[in-house]
Amino acid sequence: MTTRSLVAADLLALIDAMPTGDLCAETLTLSRDSMASMYAGAQDSAILCQQRAVQGPPDAPDVNIRIFHPDQSHDTGRYPGILHIHGGGMVAGMAAMNDAANARLAAEQGAVVVSVDYRLAPETPFPGPVEDCVAVLDWMQRYGSAINIDPARIVITGESAGGGLAAATALIARDRAMPPLAGQLLTYPMLDPRTGSPEGRDNPSTGEFIWTRGSNQFGWTALRGREDIAPDRLGHYAPALATDLSALPPTMIAVGALDLFLDEDLDYAVRLVRAGVAVECHIYPGAVHGFDLIANSAAALMLRRDVEAALRHMLRDRTAA
Repeated sequence: MTTRSLVAADLLALIDAMPTGDLCAETLTLSRDSMASMYAGAQDSAILCQQRAVQGPPDAPDVNIRIFHPDQSHDTGRYPGILHIHGGGMVAGMAAMNDAANARLAAEQGAVVVSVDYRLAPETPFPGPVEDCVAVLDWMQRYGSAINIDPARIVITGESAGGGLAAATALIARDRAMPPLAGQLLTYPMLDPRTGSPEGRDNPSTGEFIWTRGSNQFGWTALRGREDIAPDRLGHYAPALATDLSALPPTMIAVGALDLFLDEDLDYAVRLVRAGVAVECHIYPGAVHGFDLIANSAAALMLRRDVEAALRHMLRDRTAA
């Protein structure tokens, strides 16, 4: 069965431009190089980005971050903070590839955006990548005031693998009694290692394009590594495996109707609701994984509108109400 006829017309160019086949060990280097080339070709020297390193997890290297500030020419107060985690299937990508989007987000939301260059699998399996993200969140909460972040108004965001790592970071923050987040915004998050396996759901309308079942299994296997994962850390590895989703921050989940992650994302949203978490969920018809790469597509414009509205709500200054 092919689902091409279900893809929105303004997204057909995206699926035609993307490589076909599954990501695997043999194609990983090429995929990483391709992402790096795409970023290099899209660099904008006008984007102002502060780069620094913060203390990483115990016995691990420092974590590189990229910081984007709103216009501070007329205001020296504290701003909301947004921790952004990039996508790439747990095995590829870099924080810099989201520079333009993060600079725009900082300006539009009047927030300080911090983007994290977490270590990638398979070179660094679980828990390395997510602990890098937790270390940056901890730094924002403890020391973010030095860059004008209000620690009481921090939202965590991410796309695809970054959405999965954002969800896992929120779970770890709760489990370690870190200060509560103002929200989590998960865009087609990668949450469940069972998707694409014999024990996963088989939805024939999802996963044909961009991120396939085989690619998903490769990404999760790379992250899994060779070490056993303790039962109480399974949710930190894969949020869909968490048994307790209570006491998590207000959540927005957005996913395309043809995305491989549709079923796992909807299931996570329903489980959050059942656990008493405030949830906003959006499904975009005709949209495949990564649909927002076509920035002027109808689905991408809807996503941008929904993200902006959700962030304004999550980041509002509650003390001013």
